[in-house]
Amino acid sequence: MKQIEIDALQKYLQSKLKSPAISVKAGQGKDAPAEVFVNGEFLAVIYKNEDEGEISYDLNMAILAEDLMGC
Repeated sequence: MKQIEIDALQKYLQSKLKSPAISVKAGQGKDAPAEVFVNGEFLAVIYKNEDEGEISYDLNMAILAEDLMGC
């Protein structure tokens, strides 16, 4: 994913979720998904999909049952 896309995704998520604490960084490796962090803590990944000339981005966040226990 290009840096311009990562920057746009970060701005979009910060705006939609009303949180400047969200950051998006390039993943490790050529085709790795971008990584989403909140206050430096890993939260999710974003995959880029290209199909028939259309581009979309999928946000994937796994929530462990044990993480819900502390809420």
